[in-house]
Amino acid sequence: MIGLIAVTAAGRVAAARLAAGWPGETRSYDGPAARSLPRAWTECDGIVCFLAAGAVIRLIAPLLGSKHADPAVVCVDEAARFAVPLIGGHAGGGNTLGSRIAQVLGAEAVITTASDAAGLPGLDDLGWPVEGAIAAVTRALLDGAQVTLDSDETWPLPPLPVTPVLRRVAGDSARGDAAGADGPGRSGAETAAGSADGVVAADPGGYRILVTDRITAADGRTVVLRPPSLVIGVGASKNAGAAEVLGLIDETLGRAGLSAASVTALATVDAKAAEPGLVAAAAQRGWALITYPAARLAAVPVPNPGEAALAAVGTPSVAEAAALASADVLAVQKRKSAMATVAVGRIRPRGRLAVIGLGPGARDLLPPRAVAELRRASVVVGLSQYVDQVRDLLRPGTHVLESGLGAEQERAAAAVAQAWLGHAVALVCSGDAGVYAMASPALLHIGSDTAAGGAAAGGADPAGGDGDIEVVVVPGITASLAAAALLGAPLGHDHAVISLSDLHTPWAVIERRVRAAAEADYVTVFYNPRSEGRPWQLGAALAVLAAHRPAQTPAAIVRNASRPGQGVMLTTMAGFDPRAVDMLSLVIVGASTTRVVAGRMVTPRGYAWQQR
Repeated sequence: MIGLIAVTAAGRVAAARLAAGWPGETRSYDGPAARSLPRAWTECDGIVCFLAAGAVIRLIAPLLGSKHADPAVVCVDEAARFAVPLIGGHAGGGNTLGSRIAQVLGAEAVITTASDAAGLPGLDDLGWPVEGAIAAVTRALLDGAQVTLDSDETWPLPPLPVTPVLRRVAGDSARGDAAGADGPGRSGAETAAGSADGVVAADPGGYRILVTDRITAADGRTVVLRPPSLVIGVGASKNAGAAEVLGLIDETLGRAGLSAASVTALATVDAKAAEPGLVAAAAQRGWALITYPAARLAAVPVPNPGEAALAAVGTPSVAEAAALASADVLAVQKRKSAMATVAVGRIRPRGRLAVIGLGPGARDLLPPRAVAELRRASVVVGLSQYVDQVRDLLRPGTHVLESGLGAEQERAAAAVAQAWLGHAVALVCSGDAGVYAMASPALLHIGSDTAAGGAAAGGADPAGGDGDIEVVVVPGITASLAAAALLGAPLGHDHAVISLSDLHTPWAVIERRVRAAAEADYVTVFYNPRSEGRPWQLGAALAVLAAHRPAQTPAAIVRNASRPGQGVMLTTMAGFDPRAVDMLSLVIVGASTTRVVAGRMVTPRGYAWQQR
């Protein structure tokens, strides 16, 4: 809940705008701030004060406790021009809250935390539990000191200016009791070798970011990030208490040398979904409670099946089977107490591939979601000219793989290979990623790599062996939409989009599609209309359309839509000169109903009122 505290008329107006923009998320406090702010402090996760910063600082000073427990506080000035997070920028979500306020009010978020100002993600703002010397390691990153990244496996973290550690994890023996039935995963050396240049040996006296689910000794130069890598499978007798369940879990994790901070969920059979002790145990630790049908668990091979569980709930295993149903491998085999049984499953990291359409080129037409994905990616792959468009948005430490014209398949393969290795990857292209762009080849590579066990993606072992990569396709503004906006509304009714490039599609197929669009009277958009190596195809396509269109049908050439050198030429089919077209152009030919209205190309939608 977000508390809104305003004492002036202008402040109340701005607060009302936030409340309207965030329905169900806010609570407004009336009366003097000296009385309402302490109430909001105990009742809310974040507080927005429409007051002077000095006044807010004096009021919250006696309330301050811990950065991990205090609510975020954001101050908004009387004119609603600035949103300034005062406390809880990272741990409390204050920076995010400030940015959200700025979006609603049209204000500017004033972010003063050092890592954000330097373009670095906060180590305590990654969404994972974090322990250790956060301030010291963050300062080392800001100062440009060498910080090593030491990880059991590669997780899709955002970019950091770190040096991967050359470290080998020798299968089960390196993980001790935690290995249990776990097979040999990818080693630290394999992970580092596939992640970036500059791999070094660990410096025991240097600054370090350690990513592990194992319990480790604290020191003053290490930050420990706890990945979401463990699931606890739980079986329990009727009326087993939460204290017994949690005690067994803690004992099991402790003996295995595993941190409870990496536990993401409890998993059990459907028959135990409402078991009070399990429900309470999950609630006390903030873990999700996942349940499975008995038939699903009965199909999971486990090392220690039992007749008692089969008789009681219809599956020979609950704890081990539920752990394996939720994870990739069994890290700890089942252990028992008087009324409970637990086993630990380990989730191996999945890489993340975001395929991003950058739009037609103008920065203000770049979707906010694309910006967020670019800043989240530790590896960016793309054509050099497209990477150049967004290079200033990339965080320090981003690994860039860029290439020249052509080589689309190679770029797709490179991006997928990096995702197989476990990285957060952004594959960039122009326009919309799904329209004559990189989403199609990337997804086809993922499909072929899954079938081949990852071999086609550079030999990387697919996480978990099942080829699972998280894929996000970010929509962008296509060239046809950008060009159409400059012309007016030429795509107001049904339309066809056809590429005239016959490099990968035979001309006979393209010509058949053009003829179909002509006969159907579609507005027709031509991508890749003409180049020095393909000078005649556009003229041939226009001739096909001309057989089904009046000579005065509007037609247009848009060159460099929303980019420097933008040009728009509105003409007719009779007056169209293909020689004015190149590969930086898009051609739009109207339907028989398209007309020019006040200098704009318009295709009527066909509403009844337009017929009167």
